[in-house]
Amino acid sequence: MNKQTGARQITGAQMVVKALKDQGVDTVFGYPGGAVLPIYDEIFQQNDIRHFLVRHEQAAVHAAEGYARSTGKPGVALVTSGPGATNAVTGLTDALMDSIPIVVLTGQVPTFMIGSDAFQEADTVGITRPCTKHNWLVKDTDALPRVIHEAFHVATSGRPGPVLIDIPKDVQFASGTYVGPKQVETSHYQPRLKGDIEAIEHLVELIETAERPIFYTGGGVINSGRAASQLLRELVEATGFPITSTLMGLGAYPASGKHWLGMLGMHGLYEANMAMHDCDLMINIGARFDDRITGRIDAFSPKSQKVHIDIDPSSINKVVKTDVPILGDVAHVLEDALRLWKARGRKVNTAKLQKWWSQIEQWKTVKCLSYKQEGKIIRPQYAVERLEALTKDHPNRFICTEVGQHQMWAAQYMGFEDPNRWMTSGGLGTMGYGQPAAMGVQVAHPDGLVINVAGEASWLMNMQEMGTMVQYRLPVKQFILNNERLGMVRQWQELLHGERYSSSWSEALPDFVKLAEAFGAKGIVCSDPDDLDDAIREMLAHDGPVIFDCLVAKHENCFPMIPSGKAHNEMLLGEAETQGVIDAKGSVLV
Repeated sequence: MNKQTGARQITGAQMVVKALKDQGVDTVFGYPGGAVLPIYDEIFQQNDIRHFLVRHEQAAVHAAEGYARSTGKPGVALVTSGPGATNAVTGLTDALMDSIPIVVLTGQVPTFMIGSDAFQEADTVGITRPCTKHNWLVKDTDALPRVIHEAFHVATSGRPGPVLIDIPKDVQFASGTYVGPKQVETSHYQPRLKGDIEAIEHLVELIETAERPIFYTGGGVINSGRAASQLLRELVEATGFPITSTLMGLGAYPASGKHWLGMLGMHGLYEANMAMHDCDLMINIGARFDDRITGRIDAFSPKSQKVHIDIDPSSINKVVKTDVPILGDVAHVLEDALRLWKARGRKVNTAKLQKWWSQIEQWKTVKCLSYKQEGKIIRPQYAVERLEALTKDHPNRFICTEVGQHQMWAAQYMGFEDPNRWMTSGGLGTMGYGQPAAMGVQVAHPDGLVINVAGEASWLMNMQEMGTMVQYRLPVKQFILNNERLGMVRQWQELLHGERYSSSWSEALPDFVKLAEAFGAKGIVCSDPDDLDDAIREMLAHDGPVIFDCLVAKHENCFPMIPSGKAHNEMLLGEAETQGVIDAKGSVLV
């Protein structure tokens, strides 16, 4: 007992487990090692927190990301010192780029050994400082519970992101006084939630008079919670404005909505990119003007007044100068904007808006995603379309992806009606993300249909997690579009590097059916488009993990595509261009 406070003394390892419970944590993904064995011993002695043993620390962090993205709650990973911590760096950076709230606990050598090049020692705080929202090295056991509670607050407040707590082994063994979340002061970090009312009034005035408006939405809408998505939908329906989204924002507005233009950006739809280029009012809600969206900055939406709603002050005017910056939480700002707009009479420029929609409908006639499935070779677009058709009505479907062409085809051909149903690596573009992320999603939603749309090259980067899924009976479906190539690399080499295919394929791929069986999972292979539907149904009917090897055309390109350094109205359109519906300036020929 602490004689001054009367509080019971417990070890640092016990503090970690108690703090996680007090924060509502029910799941931890991790991999043990010498520097975290005291914490693992405490996890063993309780049943409230489930631990999932991954096969690689990178996968632990991606699984925590998948859990967080699909639930809105912070994900937690636990890894050991040295290589355990350095293996977590990719996941931390991925979560930082995509604003995913995760808490990573790392072991560290005892405090008296720090700086001595001890076994499995690394400067974890120094290494992870650039790739976390904040990190801590805890040298005092009494400080440990306060730091853990602060970490959860920082990870989930404002713009979400990853945090890391480095805990030396002697701190885990030593005893100290535990304090709960309510006893910890967090007022020093309270991001602004309410937007400036004058700026919001300016936004409403622009909404009332705009002739060619567009909502440009991002992952910030989803991170703000379901209320933000509902408010966004109400505003879109009430104003009648068109809406597009970044890769990370898919699902905030339903793909079946009549105002939906599809995704924009490098592989976005023709109508979305043309509307972004020609609009006179762009309302950016929770997106960060990343380069895959903007293309050439000096030619990006050159005729528009730009509004930017974001909770992160560092994102505003960082890439694109905006006319009306609004710092605040998306849900709060949209609530105020809707209230003010309604109070002023729900006005929009109806005549000009109708003309704008006529132009958009003309762009839609290009049918930029059109392709022909002919012969006995499965085109990847067809494979994704059939997967969509056979799974879209499932009431609890979640789609993850790896990174590459398959990721873009999934974004183009699959529709998302709700937020938190689409997990993909956007900012960092992390190959190997999808399989462990899907694992985290399945843990969070045991009754959900979780599918990882993958390319064979990206999937192989964390293939070892099939062992985790078999061990814990996680029925994730791996839908691999196997073109035996690094598809996106090969596409860029074809279009931009004179068809010099330098190291863009592997000459030694596994038999994925045998690989599945070696792990104790089910394997399916399909190479004939006539057999595809039945094979997908077989995959869906299996109650365990599946590897589906879908053999597709080897040299298919992903279109539309804005080449590097080009403007939004300078898209390559593939088959839509060959049909003669686009002139040299990118206009629709009627």
